[in-house]
Amino acid sequence: MFEEWRRRRAARRVEPGDGRPLKRFRRWQPLSRALFSLSSEGDDGRLVVYAVDVDHGQRFLSEDGKGRAHLYLDGRHHAESVLPAAFPVRGGTIEVEESTFGLKRCHYVTVEGTEYRLVPDPRSGEGRRVRFDREHPVLSRWVGFSSLALAVVSLALVLPQLVEAAFLLPPVAQRFGTFTSPVDLPAWLNVTLGLGITLAGAERALRLRYNWLLDSVGQG
Repeated sequence: MFEEWRRRRAARRVEPGDGRPLKRFRRWQPLSRALFSLSSEGDDGRLVVYAVDVDHGQRFLSEDGKGRAHLYLDGRHHAESVLPAAFPVRGGTIEVEESTFGLKRCHYVTVEGTEYRLVPDPRSGEGRRVRFDREHPVLSRWVGFSSLALAVVSLALVLPQLVEAAFLLPPVAQRFGTFTSPVDLPAWLNVTLGLGITLAGAERALRLRYNWLLDSVGQG
């Protein structure tokens, strides 16, 4: 019931498109833009192609800090929405959600509840990651495991220090007292760990992997 309410709420944010053509994916955009597609049968039986285009940098320029997803139908701008987005399409809904490091969801959900992930553009970061997994499956699994381990270890060392810093704020200290982190690392190592969390999060986002703790650092 909650999921259905969430989808209806997101669908109300959808705005009509202006018909402009979809811009081709450029080689310098693999980490700044996400482009996914879905082929489906139209009402008249012909094949139609939906494309979801997300500019990751757009949220940093918006007043509310949220990005936007653009839906194209057969290469023309069909609709757009603030993220998270739920675009009604034939037979179901295309759902798009962002994380701190990219997208955590870009799926087609049928009216029966079956989910299919959209296909990433082969030139995008997500598309290149899919090709890497297909061509080097063993190495790909090791990269995925390494990014998970890096995220867990880095977060385990950084999180207690962030909690200690939060308890230094007067309103928090007055209500809950103080907290001393069992971990006290030099600044250079904290910066290195922060970089590790970013790299691990970016790799996981390319695979649309998401965990509320590991991949929500800095998301507001």
